Amino acid sequence: MWSTLKSLAADTEGRKIIDLFENPGRAAEFSATFDHFLFDFSKTNIDDTALAALLDLAENAGVAQKREAMFAGRKINETEGRAVLHTALRNLDGAPVNVDGVDVMPEVLDTLARMESFATEVRDGTFTGQGGAITDVVNIGIGGSDLGPVMAYRALSPYADGPRVHYVSNVDGADIADTLRGLDATTTLVIVASKTFTTIETMTNARTARAWMSDKVSDPAAQFAALSSATDKTGDFGIASERVFGFEDWVGGRYSVWGPIGLSLMIGIGAEAFRAFLRGGQSMDRHFQTAEFAENLPVLLALVGIWHNQVLGHATRAVLPYDNRLVRLPAYLQQLEMESNGKSVAMDGTTLDYHSGPVVWGEPGTNGQHAFYQLIHQGTRVVPCEFLVAAEGHEPDLAHHHQLLIANCLAQSEALMRGRSLDEAREKVKDAFEGEELERQARHRVFPGNRPSTTLIYPKLTPEVLGQIVALYEHRVFVEGVILGINSYDQWGVELGKELATALGPIVAGEESAEGKDGSTRQLVDYLRRHRA
Repeated sequence: MWSTLKSLAADTEGRKIIDLFENPGRAAEFSATFDHFLFDFSKTNIDDTALAALLDLAENAGVAQKREAMFAGRKINETEGRAVLHTALRNLDGAPVNVDGVDVMPEVLDTLARMESFATEVRDGTFTGQGGAITDVVNIGIGGSDLGPVMAYRALSPYADGPRVHYVSNVDGADIADTLRGLDATTTLVIVASKTFTTIETMTNARTARAWMSDKVSDPAAQFAALSSATDKTGDFGIASERVFGFEDWVGGRYSVWGPIGLSLMIGIGAEAFRAFLRGGQSMDRHFQTAEFAENLPVLLALVGIWHNQVLGHATRAVLPYDNRLVRLPAYLQQLEMESNGKSVAMDGTTLDYHSGPVVWGEPGTNGQHAFYQLIHQGTRVVPCEFLVAAEGHEPDLAHHHQLLIANCLAQSEALMRGRSLDEAREKVKDAFEGEELERQARHRVFPGNRPSTTLIYPKLTPEVLGQIVALYEHRVFVEGVILGINSYDQWGVELGKELATALGPIVAGEESAEGKDGSTRQLVDYLRRHRA
């Protein structure tokens, strides 16, 4: 199939995307809808033949079979011998999901009920700090224990009617110092998010927060909660068991916002809105499970990504939400995609003979237009773009802002496709220049065009819609991983750096010699020792 797709890609060389719209039905034929979502991939060079081949690729790769195995609780994370069941965390109807013959749903729903009870107590003042009702919540985590909840909390700020929620992730002392500055320790709840309760960055920040709080309250641990399955370690830290919320090893960190890792979000927006977020994810699960591939948003999104990255060789993908509250979505998707599919070894242990995941990056529009869009429009490399925009904003009195936002979003995808020819550029500057200077100035104003993009439109960024968006991208990553023949659910690439950092700690502190390290590392350590106050 790969050779067929490569051959079809070669046939598109020199073909203008805009010429495909000579077919008056193209926009509808290369779009798909779900609920109130519209996914438009017509501004790509995928034609009927290429789409059919891509759909065949998904069928032949066994996406349907792997999908069934995942939802059934089979251990598709083969390198770690684990099921992959973040979907169970949003299975609000409680249909049985078995792992090793045991239905996990009673425990999932019990944990959700415990979270809701605690979140409600924090929000209504039943649970207090040692100085009164909780005014601020500090979530300490890293990776999926930070990126998911901080992205969702920022996205759902119109629904944030509880205590203020803050997020600390970086071991750089500036992060926690800046966050704690100005907070009242006697009315602050600290949530420590680490499944093992050993993550070095998280635990370093947690101990710093406890020391900060101990200066103001007699029992700092009484204002801590833990999102962890290591109850022995949370107990040693002093956190009471009723404030410890665990989750199983079949929930990967970057897929964990649906469960206890989402506690800070639940406290911020309330249990009802959090359930709407879960319900949105569940509805996308059902769509993914039941829709034909040709109408299946996660499958189509994945196939467009495969076409651009593995088939055409475009190394990066820009995620461009025209929704300022989705400011952290590109970073969230960066981890979701790059940690999941940034692999070089197939499931059978052989080396891949094609590229795996792309570099994912982006920023909200319209800010990006005044930053990196120059490269997207006129640079030498093609960057496929994924636009997201809501039909309606949350500020009805600022509707003119939203109309301008939408106009910019639609204009960018059109401009990327259409471009500007040399003749059109000459026409623009003919009154200001002539001769060779006219030609030179015109060339600077040429846009190559023919640059692909997709657009995802949704009605309004509500908790349910955000849940649908996040689940959409989760399943997209799953489909891509199955097609590429890799395990999207381990992350061994994170381990080596952690091991070396642990070994370097005593060396940087001056407690051990750097002998045995490479020359560069020895030089860097020596410089740091000499210049450290």
